[in-house]
Amino acid sequence: MNLRLTWVQPEDLVGHELRQAEEDGRDARAVRRRWLDAGGGPPPARSGASPHPAPPQLRTLAAELLDELAQLPSPLAAAEPTDLPSIMAACPDWPAPPPRPRPGAPGPSGRSSEPDARAGAAERPPGTARAGPDVPSPDDPKPDAPRRGESRGAQQHAPGRALAEPPRPTSAPGRSHGNLAAALHAAWLGRAAGCLLGRPVEKLPLDGIRALARATGNWPLTTWFTARGVPAELAAAHPWNRRGADGSLAENIDGMPEDDDLNYPLLHLLLLQRHGCGFRTADVGRLWLEQLPAGRAFTAERVAYRNLLCGLEPPLTAVHHNPFREWIGALIRADAHGWTHPGDPAAAAAQAHRDAALTHTANGVYGAMFLAAALAEAGTGTADVHQCLRTGLRVVPPSSRLAEAVRTGVETASAHRDFDTVVDWLHSAYGTYHWVHVIPNAALLTAALTHADGDFSASICRAVSAGMDTDSIGAAAGSLAGLLAGSPDALPEHWTAPLKNRLATSVPGFDGIGFDALAQLTCQLTHQEALSP
Repeated sequence: MNLRLTWVQPEDLVGHELRQAEEDGRDARAVRRRWLDAGGGPPPARSGASPHPAPPQLRTLAAELLDELAQLPSPLAAAEPTDLPSIMAACPDWPAPPPRPRPGAPGPSGRSSEPDARAGAAERPPGTARAGPDVPSPDDPKPDAPRRGESRGAQQHAPGRALAEPPRPTSAPGRSHGNLAAALHAAWLGRAAGCLLGRPVEKLPLDGIRALARATGNWPLTTWFTARGVPAELAAAHPWNRRGADGSLAENIDGMPEDDDLNYPLLHLLLLQRHGCGFRTADVGRLWLEQLPAGRAFTAERVAYRNLLCGLEPPLTAVHHNPFREWIGALIRADAHGWTHPGDPAAAAAQAHRDAALTHTANGVYGAMFLAAALAEAGTGTADVHQCLRTGLRVVPPSSRLAEAVRTGVETASAHRDFDTVVDWLHSAYGTYHWVHVIPNAALLTAALTHADGDFSASICRAVSAGMDTDSIGAAAGSLAGLLAGSPDALPEHWTAPLKNRLATSVPGFDGIGFDALAQLTCQLTHQEALSP
C-alpha cells in the first residue's frame, strides 16, 4: 500500500500549476505539450492526490517543469501585486487608521487606554509600530445600524444594496468591553456553525448538494443536513464528504469537531500571545512548526509547511512549487486579525497580509485582507453587512480579479430575489476555477452575505448552498454575520445548542475549550493590542 500524501506530489502539482498559468495569463503551451507528451495528465478534480504515483522519470520531469513555469511572466503581475506597499498604492480608498484614544479614555474594548500592568498589556518589541498605512512592509517590526436577532425566513428576503452606494467613513470602535466580548462569542459560534453546516457536502458538486437537501425537504437550506430519508441511490451518487460526515449531520452532531477552519483562529491567538501584533511572517511559520501537526494543513498551507521543513524562508515558502497560492487558505485564517482590530480595517488587513504572505500571493492574499477588514468594520457595532463588504473592498486593488469577483457577487445578489439564480449565474461565470480557489469562493461568499442582508441563518445557509468550498465560506459567513448579530442570544438556538460549547482540536492547549472562553481570550488580546503604543 502506497502512502499518497495529498497536495505535495510533483506529478499532481504540475497540472494545478498549468491551470494557474491559464488563470494568470502566462503562456504555458510549450510546457503543457512536454508534460502531455511525456505521459503526464491533469490534476485530480476533487481530491488532493492522484491514486497512483508517477514513474520516477515523470516525477523528475514534473519538478523541472514546475521550475520552468515559475519563470514565465504574468501580464497581470502589475495589477495584482503581493507586497503590501504596492497593494496600498493600488488602493485609492485605503482606510485611514482611527484616532488613537487619549490616555485614560475608553479604547475599543470600552476600558481605559491608560497602560495598566493588571490588564496584561503586551509590550511591542523595540522599533515596532501599529500596522497601518504608515507601516507598509509586511515584515516591518513592527450609519446604518445592523439588524440583530431578526427572524426573517428565506422566502421573505429582499436583496441587499449594491456596492455602488458611496462608502461612508470607517466608524470608530463603539462597543463596551462586555458588548465586545458578547459579539466575539457570537462570531466564534457563527464561524463554528457555518463550518459545521458545510462539512458534510464539501467537495460535492452543486447539483449533488441540492439533490441531497431536496430529498429531505431541506431546500432552500434552512437547517443541518441529514442522511435520514436520503434514497440509497442518491447517497451512492453523491456520498457525504468522507472526512466531514461524522459529527456534522443532524443526527450525529456532538460538539464542534476539529476542522482547519477553526484551528487557524486558535493558532492566531497563540501568535498574538507570543508576539503581539508586531509579529513577523517568519513567526507564523515558526509557530506552525511547533504547534500545527503537518497532517492538519492542506493545499497552500501544506506546501508552505513542506517548504519550511526544506529550509526555505518567507516569502519563498509561498511560491516554491505552490500552485495553490491563490486558493482560499489565507482567507480562512483571517478572522482573528479582524476580530482583534475593531474599527481599524487598515491594521486588520496589514496584519492579515503578514500572515498570508507565508503561503499565498496576489489574490490569495487579498482574500485574507478583504475578510479581515470587513470583520474589523463589523467589530464597531455600528455598521451593517453592506458597509462591511464595502470596507473590505477598500484594501483590495480595484483592478484585481478578487475585487472584480466581490463586486460581481454583490451586484448579482442585489439583482435577483431568487438565490439559486444568483448561484447559477456565478457558477457559470467562475466555474472554470478550482472549487477551492479564492476567486469563485469570494464571489459566492459576498453574494450570500449580500442576499441574506444580515440575517444569520440566511447568511450561513446561502453560503453553504452556493457550493464550492462549503465549510470555509460557511465559516466566513457565520463569523461576519455572528459578529454583526452582537450576542450569542441573537443566534438561533438550533445552530448553537448542538455545538455544546465545546471545540475539538489538535492545537495544543485548546482541545475541548468552550466558545465563551475563546471569546474572553480574544477580547483580552483585543484590549492588549489597543494599549500597545
